[in-house]
Amino acid sequence: MKVSAKMIEVRDELQKFGHDVVLPRHTEEYAKTKTSDHIHNESVKNKIENDLIRDYYKKIKASDAILVVNCDLNGVAGYIGGNSFLEMGFAHVLNKKIFLYNPAPEELSYVDEIKAMYDVILDGDLTKVK
Repeated sequence: MKVSAKMIEVRDELQKFGHDVVLPRHTEEYAKTKTSDHIHNESVKNKIENDLIRDYYKKIKASDAILVVNCDLNGVAGYIGGNSFLEMGFAHVLNKKIFLYNPAPEELSYVDEIKAMYDVILDGDLTKVK
């Protein structure tokens, strides 16, 4: 969620192209505070109490595709964290198209699995979302 402001920017641009976009819960709040630290201590509790993992699975199931906004983070180009990786797995198993905003992160130990799942690297060009 550290790239929540970018996620909102991407959503707004995709909506201009006529796409319906679903963002993770609390994205707007994260973007306004520019941190996830204030909610971090509650994240596990929040995921359990709100059944967020299953909720995102259902949203992915009802969607045509997912777009992973993988920006440079923690010194890793195109970083993809645990939640996004899990959601990519859901989308892959559900035969949904997977877009990566930037190239796959070569530094991560699970880059092979990422490369086995995604369909299109956008290189920041949202006009490629079809």
